[in-house]
Amino acid sequence: MKASMDRRTFMKQVTIAGIGAPLILPRLSFAKPASGKLQHAAIGVGGQGAYDLDCINKSGKVQVYALCDIDEQTLQKAAQQYPGARLYRDWREMFEKEEGNIDSVNVSTPDHTHAPAAMTAIRKNIHVFCEKPLTHEVYEARRLTLAARKRGLATQMGIQIHSHDYYRTAVKWLQDGAIGQVKEWHSWSAAVYTTEDKKRPEGEDPVPAHVDWDLWLGVAPERPYKQDIYHPFKWRCWRDFGGGATGDFGCHIFDPVFTALHIGAPLTIMSKTECVSDEVHPAWTITHYVFPGTPLTAGREINATWMDGGKKPDTALSSHLPEGHELPPSGSMLIGEEGTLIIPHVGPPHLYPEEKFKDYPKPELEPLDHYHDFVEAALGNGTAGANFNFSGPLTEAVLLGNVANRFPGKTLQWNSHRLKFDNSSDATALIRRRYRKGWRVRGL
Repeated sequence: MKASMDRRTFMKQVTIAGIGAPLILPRLSFAKPASGKLQHAAIGVGGQGAYDLDCINKSGKVQVYALCDIDEQTLQKAAQQYPGARLYRDWREMFEKEEGNIDSVNVSTPDHTHAPAAMTAIRKNIHVFCEKPLTHEVYEARRLTLAARKRGLATQMGIQIHSHDYYRTAVKWLQDGAIGQVKEWHSWSAAVYTTEDKKRPEGEDPVPAHVDWDLWLGVAPERPYKQDIYHPFKWRCWRDFGGGATGDFGCHIFDPVFTALHIGAPLTIMSKTECVSDEVHPAWTITHYVFPGTPLTAGREINATWMDGGKKPDTALSSHLPEGHELPPSGSMLIGEEGTLIIPHVGPPHLYPEEKFKDYPKPELEPLDHYHDFVEAALGNGTAGANFNFSGPLTEAVLLGNVANRFPGKTLQWNSHRLKFDNSSDATALIRRRYRKGWRVRGL
């Protein structure tokens, strides 16, 4: 299998941690649907949403009951693929009218809608698959984690490579001690999500007849519609709607490291960045974390670095890598006392020095489909690997980077228990935002 395959190709093939500490989950028991199939709903049915729904449906264990999208054209296209499904433009209306009829839902919308839709589903005892990052705000991630845990629901975040044998192999090698105790790690992404002038565009364009702009904005601050500026893709660049490169790829790339090492909440965070803007994410960031050590790390603390916008670590940091070694465009480098592990995103992991590890065995892993893993959990068969008890704290750590890059050069002291920065009220104010008038969501 070629390492250069794109991420979507790998999605087709594709140690649980609590908030700041390992968590042992109880065995969950759900009432199975009388039909034997989950009555499933989808919020956001174009692009990644269409892909998510198709993969969930291919489990053969769901009945697509309802579809929801703010774009009428997208909704009608999905309706042709799932005839008989009930159609909605507003997910709030769908949950209100279909309460008791829906067993599970996938939330595959822009980031700012993840938490409101997912929390509403959780409060109605609906199992939730939610795309990454789990939420737009740190506070939202904490609230979703606690709510899902309290109700004992099946959950899964859309970090599909979590279930792929590439990441699972890396996790097994680390937990087996292949490179010894880990001294430090570096993660990076080639992605760039920003705009050229860093300013909000002036004026307003007519809203296309098939788009409900108010519903698209949802809980986010109100702003005029501008053609091709926000919907359908560039919202990732804007702080009101997306998480930039950090939010979009951090959950993916941090995933195997958090899984393997049982990483908890950071102690401190400090960021360097291309620019500081209240409107858009920067073209690049370099964020330094200090996390508490674990039994698999060396020392009481472990340093980690996140880079995006094409920035990469210096390979000279590791004495185990060959001179002139080329790092993958995106991935992680973990430096251990006895070797170095490179985990590409997405590709097979590699152990160094090569001569030492040339015959190191690869684990024999049973195939695991990330989407079907969620469906089985919703049917009461085990716990999904990227459930919110794991992916909620992971998302918090990632999103804290987007707070830190608003205060470049300042070391922020994170108090996970109190959900605040002990040395910055200004940074703490960015942990949670007020939802737009008329969009209050219970639990958030």
